[in-house]
Amino acid sequence: MTVNVSMTINGEAVGPVEIPEDLMMAEFLHEYLNLTGTRISCEQGVCYACSIIVDGAEGGRIMPACVTGALWCDGRSVRTIEGHATRDDEGRITALSPVQEAFLTHFSFQCSYCTPGFVNAATVLVERLGRQPVPRARLEDEILEAMNGNICRCTGYVRYLTAVRDVILATPGLVTGDEGDAA
Repeated sequence: MTVNVSMTINGEAVGPVEIPEDLMMAEFLHEYLNLTGTRISCEQGVCYACSIIVDGAEGGRIMPACVTGALWCDGRSVRTIEGHATRDDEGRITALSPVQEAFLTHFSFQCSYCTPGFVNAATVLVERLGRQPVPRARLEDEILEAMNGNICRCTGYVRYLTAVRDVILATPGLVTGDEGDAA
């Protein structure tokens, strides 16, 4: 059985597109939209390499695209790794997001397979802290909680976590307290 879905992906209206009703979001992105940055790894929603951001009234949340049906995303706003960088009218990247820049600065990846999921998780955390800053004393716990679902099989966690901390501390208004204000 097929259904039609329409959604916003990376700020662009998509659809209606006719798809099998049981199609997963990762396959929809790859097969129908040629957005291949979302990586499929465990295919069980455990490793979060395939995570996408689904935006809602309370901000974005991470969803594993390998087990999230495209039909569930009908009418929603979704962001993928391809939507973070700024592009010119011809689609060329002109600037990376602060999270992407921090990951590059810290060389926060080895094989980079899990990187899109880490970028999405870090982006959601930065956006949440923009709405609800945390005391500097709680920052490490917040980072660990936000990034905990993402699995890196090359063990690049230290660099990922360092990059996330640095981008948060470099962004005014995300951290409260004397230590955060001085950073």
